Amino acid sequence: MTDTGMYITLLVVSIALTFGVGRLLVTAGEPFLQEVFQDEKVTRSVNLLLSVLFHLITLGVLAIISVVNIVGNDDPFQTLVARLGVVLLVLGIAYGVSMLVLIRVRERRRADQISEHVQERLAERSMGSTPAQGTAAQAPPAPPATPSQ
Repeated sequence: MTDTGMYITLLVVSIALTFGVGRLLVTAGEPFLQEVFQDEKVTRSVNLLLSVLFHLITLGVLAIISVVNIVGNDDPFQTLVARLGVVLLVLGIAYGVSMLVLIRVRERRRADQISEHVQERLAERSMGSTPAQGTAAQAPPAPPATPSQ
C-alpha cells in the first residue's frame, strides 16, 4: 500500500472510531444529564453541545496525529499501526475526560439538591416553632438592675 493509501486508511479508520465513540458518549451521557437537568430539552441541548465539543477536539488532535512523522519506522504499515494506537489512546482519554465531567456535574447537582433540601428543612423548623419559644430563645438576657442614686 502506498503512503497515500495508508494516510487515507488512517483518516477513515480514525474518523469512524471518533464518531463511534462520540455516539457512545452521547448515549451513555444522556442519563447523567437527564438526572442533572431534569428537563428533556435542556438535556438534549447540553448533550449535543458536549458531543460537538468532543468531536471537534478529537478530530483536531487526530488531524495533527495524521501528519506527525513517527521516527524509527520505515515500514508504512508499522507507522499506520503506531498512529492508530495513538488515535485509540487519544479517543480513550477524551472519552474518559468527558465521562468524568458528566459525573462531576451530576455530583455537584446532587450536592446542591441536598443543600437546598437541608435549607428548606431548617426553614420549616424555624417557622414551625411557636413565637414565644422563638422570641425567648432569641432575646438577649436582660442587664442586671443597677440601684438608682
